[in-house]
Amino acid sequence: MKLSRWLRYFFLVAPNFILKRVLPKISHFRFFNETANTQTPITFDIWYHQFVEGKNTAAYWPIHPTSTVSNPKNIYCGIETCPGYSPGNYIQAIGKIYIGDYTQIAPNVGIISANHDLYDNSKHIIKDVYIGKYCWLGMGCIILPGVVLGDYTIVAAGAVVTKSFEEGYCIIGGNPAKKIKTLEKERCIFHRSSFEYNGYIPHIQFDAYRKKYLEV
Repeated sequence: MKLSRWLRYFFLVAPNFILKRVLPKISHFRFFNETANTQTPITFDIWYHQFVEGKNTAAYWPIHPTSTVSNPKNIYCGIETCPGYSPGNYIQAIGKIYIGDYTQIAPNVGIISANHDLYDNSKHIIKDVYIGKYCWLGMGCIILPGVVLGDYTIVAAGAVVTKSFEEGYCIIGGNPAKKIKTLEKERCIFHRSSFEYNGYIPHIQFDAYRKKYLEV
């Protein structure tokens, strides 16, 4: 999605009200229309902040201008999963971060894959993070290095997740997070959107993109 220098300059000087009307009609920008009814719609404003104003341009998914995302090449985003889409997210991918399809991430969520060594804070202890499909990370929760969350794990607002809940299908909360409730698996809905995107990339093209550009 990176823009050439001249195209970026053109978008900077062109009136936004014209761009908002014209770009969705161009096939290269069809994601504006095709993601409109999803849980992570790609809006003109997010795209403009990211690729025209130049914030988080290395990421292949939409990111809110107030969020911080490091090392996007170490992050696997499933279908309709955009860490940093909500305001105030902090996503630190010194290690690898894998997030499954249709997982939602609320504002001010933190996900980190490395922490400082207790006896030498110039070093990092790296542990990958795995978050399953159809999870929900509530507002202000923190996912620490090495955590594995199975499908349909709901993390309560403000929770600090220090250990794994690999079985999924549960609600966890508190500091440190503990299981609050087990979900009835047969009642969990596995919805799908008419158009499926991994960030800005149509899902059908994502494997090729991943092999070429990502390290996850």
